[in-house]
Amino acid sequence: MAFNAPVLLKRIPDDASQRKLYKYDDYVATGGYAAYRKALTMPPVGIVNLVKDSGLRGRGGAGFPCGVKWTFLPKDIHPRYLAVNFDESEPATFKDRYLCDYDPHVILEGIAIAAFANAITTSYIFIRGEYHYETKILEEAVKEAYDHGIFGVKHPGADIVHHCYIHRGAGAYICGEETGLLESLEGKRGWPRIKPPFPAVAGAFAKPTIINNVETLACLPYIIENGAQAFKAMGTATSSGPKLMGLSGHVNKPGCYEDELGIPMSKLIEKYGRGVQGRYKSAFHGGISMGVLGPDQYDAPLDFDIGKTHNVLGLGTACVTVMNDTTDMVRVARNCIRFFSHESCGQCTPCREGAAWMYKMLTRILDGRGRPSDLDMLMELALAQGAMPGTTICGLADGTNWVIKTILQKFPDDFKKYIKSDMVQGVAVAADGVKV
Repeated sequence: MAFNAPVLLKRIPDDASQRKLYKYDDYVATGGYAAYRKALTMPPVGIVNLVKDSGLRGRGGAGFPCGVKWTFLPKDIHPRYLAVNFDESEPATFKDRYLCDYDPHVILEGIAIAAFANAITTSYIFIRGEYHYETKILEEAVKEAYDHGIFGVKHPGADIVHHCYIHRGAGAYICGEETGLLESLEGKRGWPRIKPPFPAVAGAFAKPTIINNVETLACLPYIIENGAQAFKAMGTATSSGPKLMGLSGHVNKPGCYEDELGIPMSKLIEKYGRGVQGRYKSAFHGGISMGVLGPDQYDAPLDFDIGKTHNVLGLGTACVTVMNDTTDMVRVARNCIRFFSHESCGQCTPCREGAAWMYKMLTRILDGRGRPSDLDMLMELALAQGAMPGTTICGLADGTNWVIKTILQKFPDDFKKYIKSDMVQGVAVAADGVKV
């Protein structure tokens, strides 16, 4: 089966220059909620198995199989919760916002399907605090869903009434991490939790909880309506289905596009982005926490296996930020580390102190006071066992490391122009050998 038409962006007009709030009637007129009605006629375990068979993997960044995650819920323990991750705070990532702007009910239909399949009592949409416009859209869409019996009614064959609420974040990047999200949802500081217990066992309010990304849930109506094989026919053997891909940076036509997983990044840039402004140098292929692709990785496939072959952490959000040959990668590194240092929750010493010291070193390098040992120290922080990698509760420290090590490994010349060979322990030496 060839990818001929969008799955998730099918209701978005060709000219999307003007935002349009799609109402319930608009959504139903184009086949909306038909998949939910069909799901209500299926046994819940059949829906879970169908999602497992489809190969749907989480679209929030980690890529964990959605249906498998659902099976982790302990049997016969209620209430159960669904936390919808709409925090979307990864730099240059805007796919979920775009989906909400133009087709909010596809998100709600996915929530309703997941809730029925897993006997969910309450769903919470955790939305990024800065998404003021999107919050208003969702509030109206949720009200419509209640008015038309999507929410607030009993599940067939079960004594469960499913409710859906919107919870606004307060602007912390760390709350995109699933357990930090749960802490914030409970009204506490967004500090990631030590696992185990995992959220499926003890999540929100210490009850079994599923956490799914907005785009992941939006895939469910298509899978219910068309079957697992139709979904698997798109993408690759290990990365099935379509994917929303944001495109920004030095491209001629930035925007949010949809294509099959596995397409070369060059195709996304040239077909949809109308090419690079200038000469391609590098790209963040899935948010900054995944690391960068180098000048010889322009054709990297955008799938969940990219980390195995291209020295990056993973696919991430598949939102690509393109950089041309005018870009100073040392400044890019410093800007990224400044972000991570600012957004570290401070709970873990390696992350809190490591990111802060990385930022200080990169600032010193850019100020012309760098020394060769700085590069060794940066790589030691990024790679050494017991330094930052694998020593923290959540993955923010790992994202910090992947930015540094991939930029250092793939763009050493950008750093060399700042590191002067006549620097001795950080002290400049004049031509006559006198320290200055």
